[in-house]
Amino acid sequence: MAVPLPEEIRGALRDRLSDLRLPGRVSPPENWHITLRFLGEIGVVAYERFLGALSLCDLGKSFKVRLVGMGTFPNSRRATVAWVGIDDGSSRLEELAGLAEESAQAAGLDPEERPFRPHLTVSRIRPPQDLRRLLDAVEIDLSWRCDRVVVYSSHHRNGHPLYEALETFEIAR
Repeated sequence: MAVPLPEEIRGALRDRLSDLRLPGRVSPPENWHITLRFLGEIGVVAYERFLGALSLCDLGKSFKVRLVGMGTFPNSRRATVAWVGIDDGSSRLEELAGLAEESAQAAGLDPEERPFRPHLTVSRIRPPQDLRRLLDAVEIDLSWRCDRVVVYSSHHRNGHPLYEALETFEIAR
């Protein structure tokens, strides 16, 4: 389950990142989304239970999401993931991730082991690289109103993931 980026934000972010020469396996802009809960391979019954539990959740009101700067996991000296940071909207994204986690557990899925940290992954890097200079050169400040969450299915084609929107849950304005 994830928060999709509006096309105008996707395009603006693509433009800001295009000159950076990000290392690693860079995610194509059409795949960019803010993951709230990865479900993995699940059966039809568990998926239907997840959707049922999620449909009973109060997703609250729409809210502003603001992308700012970049960071890395686990750190900038030995980066294995490059991501765009989230400023405004982080607490609401954490709430939505919590609802997704509750719904996943209600469906019988194992609890997520890692704590949720809102971010937008843009590249996966192997072997790790030092990205301190690259991070210093980035200026990102983009925002939009989040009014939906989407359940995606991922498929692989030519070694690259493709995401298909399966269900959309609207967030009240």
